Amino acid sequence: MVGGLVQRYRWSAVSRIREAVIVDASPEEVWAVVSDPRNLPRWNRLIRVVQDVPENGLREGSKYWAEIGGLGVSVRVRADVEELDPPRYGRVRLSGPIDAVVRTWIRPTGSDRSRLEHEVDYRLRGGPVGEVIARTVRLLGGPTLLRRGIRAQKRQVEEG
Repeated sequence: MVGGLVQRYRWSAVSRIREAVIVDASPEEVWAVVSDPRNLPRWNRLIRVVQDVPENGLREGSKYWAEIGGLGVSVRVRADVEELDPPRYGRVRLSGPIDAVVRTWIRPTGSDRSRLEHEVDYRLRGGPVGEVIARTVRLLGGPTLLRRGIRAQKRQVEEG
């Protein structure tokens, strides 16, 4: 039944990936870096540019766009900030050829140390663009992409 629905509506099933890392910095220092979407191209080489980020920082209800490219195709993904509790938690919904909910937690783990954790629930649309994105995710691996991204965030925070 689910396979028929996926095929009929040209959606893939929802996938969940999760990754965490300890960062040698306070939650406030980690938040200052990870809550700025202009940093996204530094963490993920598939993200080419981020546009329309509010100058005064993100708030619940903020929207911005990211251009994602791979295997000769570029697409725009819209990001809607659904919930923020600085410096502890954020939830952003992505929509476009990939629909996702990205949750971020930052928890203190001692003196000037934090646990940074991301969880991503995502599904890919069908059609030619969706197939290219799905191939890219399969080729590079969703968990690998998230792991590389969170490690890049850790480096950026710790290097100041």
